[in-house]
Amino acid sequence: MKQIDIISPVFREEASIEAFHDALSRNLEGLKDRYVFTINYYVDPAADKTESILERIVAFDSRVRVSVMSRRFGHQAALIAGIDDSCGAAAIMLDSDLQHPSELIPEMLNLWEKGADIVQTLRTDGKETAQAKRTTSLWFYKILQKVSTIDLKPGAADYRLISRRVVERFQQDIREQNPFLRGLVTWVGFNITYLPFVPAKRFGGRSNYSVSRLFAFALNGVTSFSKLPLRVCISVGLIMAVLSILAGAVNIALYLFGNSSVPGWASLFALMAFTSGINLFFLGVLGEYVGHIFDEVKGRPRYLISHSYGRNQLGREAVTHVEAKLS
Repeated sequence: MKQIDIISPVFREEASIEAFHDALSRNLEGLKDRYVFTINYYVDPAADKTESILERIVAFDSRVRVSVMSRRFGHQAALIAGIDDSCGAAAIMLDSDLQHPSELIPEMLNLWEKGADIVQTLRTDGKETAQAKRTTSLWFYKILQKVSTIDLKPGAADYRLISRRVVERFQQDIREQNPFLRGLVTWVGFNITYLPFVPAKRFGGRSNYSVSRLFAFALNGVTSFSKLPLRVCISVGLIMAVLSILAGAVNIALYLFGNSSVPGWASLFALMAFTSGINLFFLGVLGEYVGHIFDEVKGRPRYLISHSYGRNQLGREAVTHVEAKLS
């Protein structure tokens, strides 16, 4: 029997976490003769009843482990924490808002057994997702495909299975401070299989991703896998320099040999305002990349766990030993 780690980030999910766990348990029930499952919830603390509900779940389900962050570190940090703790033959990541259907887990395991190192789901949005969000999401993936060196498929979601050797690459080699997991999983390579799904409507509550967080997430994805914005700055800077030289030469020629007067301060003011805006924009682009370097140099932990309870409280080695006995 193979151990499979389920990794699920949780933040303000008091309305859905119990229903999610029930649905997940039902879909794992038919697989218990072949696999031993560990269900790991990584909780960003909040002033709601999510953690107390998880405490009740732990009391009745011996497969569950709950790890509570010391503060809100975010969705990606929770997934990284799950990968760091994983000691099974494979790990499955899915959100706890019921939009990632756990009914796909048997198919994901089947594809993994056939040789896939990564089973990456592709989200196919329907009418349950706002038109504006569908459009901006499509633009983001198309832009990232154009400017980066990775082939990130449109709709790639943080719902995936990764094999043990992919887990080990993240544990040992990929230690970025601002990980963009959708891109990193594709960048790792190995044998990737894609599995489409239609997301369900949120069971309760609302999305924890605001417009500003979505924008920061997209910006992190572009700057993590592309130098093109920096090269665009160089190209535009060179074009502006050439145009300014030509404009200066034309104005000198008009002053020396022409009959018309050289344009006055209004055109000069407009040009200065334009170039100042361009310079500030380019400084922002450069600052984004410098910010990434700054985070890497500091070398702070990507997350901190406040406390954990449940199945794996004895530690990773002890759990591996127990699973070896079970198999």
